[in-house]
Amino acid sequence: MSAPIVSLDLHGMRQEEACVAIDRELAAADSGTYQIRLIHGYHRGTNLRDMIMREYRHHPDVRRVVPGENQGVTILVIREL
Repeated sequence: MSAPIVSLDLHGMRQEEACVAIDRELAAADSGTYQIRLIHGYHRGTNLRDMIMREYRHHPDVRRVVPGENQGVTILVIREL
């Protein structure tokens, strides 16, 4: 069983690399996973943040995309608690 909240560090990744990593985590998520916490950074991570909002807002495995505890984090909600 997976952890309830999975963290994925995307620092230094291009958008295509980040998509592959995010898709891998989504595929690996099971019924025990509620959120994927994506750490993209703030200063240079805004391109990744924008891509995450654009690409995963309507993804069939993602219920909603929400900002994290700071501007360098975005959370994919897979299941509600």
